[in-house]
Amino acid sequence: MIETIWTLFIIFLGLLSVTIVFYMMKKQEPKKDFSGIWFRVKTWWGMFVVFCFATLFNPIVSLLSLMILCFFSLKEYFSMMKSRKSDRRLFLWSYLMIPVQFYWIYIGWYGMFIVFIPVYVFLFLPLPRIIGKGTLGFLRSVSMTQWGLMLMVFGLSHLAYYQFATPEYGAKLVLFLIVLTQVNDVLHYLVSLYLGRKKVVPSANPNITWEGFIGAFLLTTAVSYFLYPYLTPFDLKFGILSGVIISVAGFAGSLTISVLKRDLLIGDSEKFQNLKESYLTRVDSLAYTSPIFFHIIRYYFDFM
Repeated sequence: MIETIWTLFIIFLGLLSVTIVFYMMKKQEPKKDFSGIWFRVKTWWGMFVVFCFATLFNPIVSLLSLMILCFFSLKEYFSMMKSRKSDRRLFLWSYLMIPVQFYWIYIGWYGMFIVFIPVYVFLFLPLPRIIGKGTLGFLRSVSMTQWGLMLMVFGLSHLAYYQFATPEYGAKLVLFLIVLTQVNDVLHYLVSLYLGRKKVVPSANPNITWEGFIGAFLLTTAVSYFLYPYLTPFDLKFGILSGVIISVAGFAGSLTISVLKRDLLIGDSEKFQNLKESYLTRVDSLAYTSPIFFHIIRYYFDFM
């Protein structure tokens, strides 16, 4: 417990230092757009509070918090879809799948956790849309709903499973994953802001550049090298490789959801601006890094 409290205290000091630094940068360079970074910093504070409760008291707190996060993320995703009245039943059933998915985590049934949404929900979710609702727009609504469930529920639910898969290392692995994912996002944003020239997808997100990807890749890998001895049971090789995995997966997640939001909100620029500080922006990278990092660890290490 003493070691855990010291770890939390060090994280608190780190967050406080980062907050002060970015506040000073904002004051010194008022013309620069630091809104994306401020949004990430506020997200870090929220995650830190959840992590404190989950670590010091009970992992059930973390489970419930992440379940609520999945609900609001999925809700925002559905709000971007041009849906019909016939889709509402499908959305309702999708929301009901969230507590079921987290129940598998709670009882530790890995086999059902890993196939429930990709297999069973994929096969049977279309039925509420088919019965009595006809065929008009069927493929579009079902496929987009499944996409939302895979990203916002299946992907993010892995964050909750770490502590149940390995009670000894789970909390620190989640912290390690979140820190590297958020550091990668902020570094990508900063490098793109100051040095970015070649945009990856200019029409979707001008803040995603190849210079940002390379800079974040190198720096995130370096941060992983310094952090892994304190937060993970990994050796040197996998400690460095973790930074590579999280950086690449985070880039893919951020890029994919940026394009997804732009595609869903074509012709609705006002709504697109309002959703810039949304739950989807908070979890875009984590929706990819959480499951990828989880399954790589589970494959190579016995403690998961």
